[in-house]
Amino acid sequence: MNSNGRRLRSTLIAAAAATTLTLTVAPALSPAAATQGPAKTPSAVTTTSLVYDKNPGSPTNSKLKVYQGTKLLASYRAGSGLGSKNDCAVGEGWIPNGNWKIKLKDPKYNGQYIKGYAVYLEDMGCSKNPHKKIRTQMFIHSEMNRDGSQGRSEQRSWQDSKDYRSAGCVKLHPDHITHMFKLLNRIGWPTHLRVVS
Repeated sequence: MNSNGRRLRSTLIAAAAATTLTLTVAPALSPAAATQGPAKTPSAVTTTSLVYDKNPGSPTNSKLKVYQGTKLLASYRAGSGLGSKNDCAVGEGWIPNGNWKIKLKDPKYNGQYIKGYAVYLEDMGCSKNPHKKIRTQMFIHSEMNRDGSQGRSEQRSWQDSKDYRSAGCVKLHPDHITHMFKLLNRIGWPTHLRVVS
């Protein structure tokens, strides 16, 4: 046997010995552990959902709900529209059912009419004419100044339950939208608002 053959044989013997040593030194599984199967892996990340549940009996007394998986974490009174259940009535009807993509979430939004905490939603068609009547400029918002404080004008201050009325946007009390932002910033924002009735 030449020197290359001896080296190869020595390497193989050493590897086999190391494997045997490892197998005999490794602790044996208890019978209970051996029958349990593979280790349990942590469950998948729980999905966060934002659901606006329209109240046909009183559109300005509906609910905006935050779920983590199937667990309800928060429910806020919210309104949409001026009382009309016609989701094609731009500027007065409630928000159409469907999955509204969240385009922007901003605690210091500075729009012409909407200020402060705001969630800007993607445009969507109404239920009767989805290709002809598109609902645009739809938000989840409240009445406040850009910094979240209450202003002096009616449009910038929350007065009473009449303030749940809107041109179709989902409208929350200032304390509730602030709480919702804090909650969703902590647990993770969904990609869509689901609107149901």
